[in-house]
Amino acid sequence: MTGRVATVLVLVTLLLVACTRNTPTATHTPTPPNPGKIAWTDCGGGFQCGTVAVPLDYSHPEGRTINLALIRKPATSTATRIGSVLVNPGGPGESGIEFLRSDVSSLANLNRRFDLVTWDPRGVAGSTPVTCVDGPQEDDYLSIDTVLDDPQEKAAAIQADKDFAAGCQRRSGDLLPFMDTASTAKDMDQIRAAVGDSKLTYLGFSYGTFIGQWYAKLFPTRIRALSLDGVLDPTISANESLRAQVVGFEQNLQAFLADCKARTSCAYGRAGDPASKLNAAMARLDTTPLKVGGRQLTRSLAMTGLLVTLYDQSLWRFLDQGLTALDSGDGRTLLLLADLYNKRKADGTYANLFNGAYQATYCLDFQVPADVAAYDQLGPSFANASPLFGPWSQYSNLQCTYWPVKPKNPTGPLPIKGAPPILLVGGTNDPATPYAEAQAVSRLIEGSILLTRTGNGHTSYDSSPCAHAAEDAYLIDLTLPAAGTVCPS
Repeated sequence: MTGRVATVLVLVTLLLVACTRNTPTATHTPTPPNPGKIAWTDCGGGFQCGTVAVPLDYSHPEGRTINLALIRKPATSTATRIGSVLVNPGGPGESGIEFLRSDVSSLANLNRRFDLVTWDPRGVAGSTPVTCVDGPQEDDYLSIDTVLDDPQEKAAAIQADKDFAAGCQRRSGDLLPFMDTASTAKDMDQIRAAVGDSKLTYLGFSYGTFIGQWYAKLFPTRIRALSLDGVLDPTISANESLRAQVVGFEQNLQAFLADCKARTSCAYGRAGDPASKLNAAMARLDTTPLKVGGRQLTRSLAMTGLLVTLYDQSLWRFLDQGLTALDSGDGRTLLLLADLYNKRKADGTYANLFNGAYQATYCLDFQVPADVAAYDQLGPSFANASPLFGPWSQYSNLQCTYWPVKPKNPTGPLPIKGAPPILLVGGTNDPATPYAEAQAVSRLIEGSILLTRTGNGHTSYDSSPCAHAAEDAYLIDLTLPAAGTVCPS
């Protein structure tokens, strides 16, 4: 079970409150000389690994460099090889290396014609990483109740956000000003040059679509093909986007509950109304966390375990198992799901996704309100969007209010001019990147084509053979689907 869950987690590029946005327009900064070729070495499983050094600060390209960790799976048909396709799973803060090792089989068609290449973005995992706290501190931070319905809980959550930010500044303060997505797009151009491609072929998922939009703004004439799956709209404010996600997760939850009630094979629906049981279970955890070995399943961790299963319909069976077990006093499955989402390791340490990597980029990319009162005012709207997810998510963006580095670029649309046609892919009930955002970006990017997938879940490449084939056809042959194309899940 865990292997399959872990693979899907990487695929759908999970974020605790998924990717909220609202963004920048940057001025072009000096580009350093093209890097030399990468010294690839065998790293098992048919993969080759390497590193490339890039400027920490692109406004001073001659200054300090940081290392980016890369992985490559060479094209299987050398005679018909086109070049490299760069892939990014999103986040921000997801490891591209972990993603490619987990999901290489679904990219087999592309791998015939392309070297599959990805990297851990700046601040992430095997690249020069951002870190903030140790394992026990992160355990405490991720388990804290974020439904701030009394003054003590509110004060505790605010202090936790401040302490986490202070830890990031202590441990990684030299890196924090340079973790923005504009810099990551420039890194991607360095990788493009280092692998020897004159133009970029790119497949970006979720937050990776934002990297792709930045690349198209900065380097429109260096693009061969961009396929952006699970599209972020850079013009929506952070809390607006977050509320849209709350709506999306509620819709996916309702789809699960309806499906569970309709199927005798769904154990959670056999005795009693599953929605009522779920609400009661979360209320119990709020007052009395459940012991799981030497740890506790708090409401927040249970909500995280619930949330992860709504990214992909193939995970619904694990939600059924987890909720059924929870009703019997067994919190192991939901805690396991939460740990997979949070990248907690068996030894109690964490990968740095939520230990600085996500926050370091997100809080630089997106403006959030500075006044706690602005978050207080979200209450009725968020509760209306989802009685379960709304109050739990209401203060999520407050984390960035206390971040030691303020957003780097002004907010607004990313003007893209002079790029070839860009393929955008949106799912009609995508909870993390709502379909309306893909529609909005298709109007913003002249000449882009929007492919629509009907159905639940986040991103489309691995949930729709039709979308998968269309994205591959574009990346390989530059054949775009007809405008208005709709794919089933």
